[in-house]
Amino acid sequence: MRQTWKDYESVAERSPFALALKVMGGLFVFALFGVPLVWGLSAVGCFSSLIGEAVQVAREEFGPREALKKYEWFKDASAQLEKKQADIAVYKKRFASLEQAYKGEPRSKWARDDREQHSIWASEVSGVIASFNSLAADYNAQMAKFNWRFANVGDLPKGADVPLPREFKTYETE
Repeated sequence: MRQTWKDYESVAERSPFALALKVMGGLFVFALFGVPLVWGLSAVGCFSSLIGEAVQVAREEFGPREALKKYEWFKDASAQLEKKQADIAVYKKRFASLEQAYKGEPRSKWARDDREQHSIWASEVSGVIASFNSLAADYNAQMAKFNWRFANVGDLPKGADVPLPREFKTYETE
């Protein structure tokens, strides 16, 4: 019986070598087309995730609700700073009044209760000044951030001025 080429092919197809060649060919085709496809899909997924996160951050930082919260924070901080400045002015008047009563006399000659009161006021005004400086630093820092700058009077369109100072620079030192 004479063997034909077809007989050789059928035997070759059933051999382990043929199976290995088919697996290797499949891996080669996958490496040629599949890996770049997977990488491409991964890149698209990563890029769309970054875009989605950027949209979420923009919504959180620049949305109307957040803008209202930030504006209210500025209004509250501005009112607190003005109150602290007024408190400091009251203390300065108290000091001036007490010093006027003892004009020309050293503190050691003052009445004991007046010396004690002066020391108490000095301690209190130091706390108010430290509190003012801390809040003024926060106010200035927030106003300088780009996502809070909408509250700057100079950055708003004409006619839409909001009565918020751009900075509370004048820190108290006395």
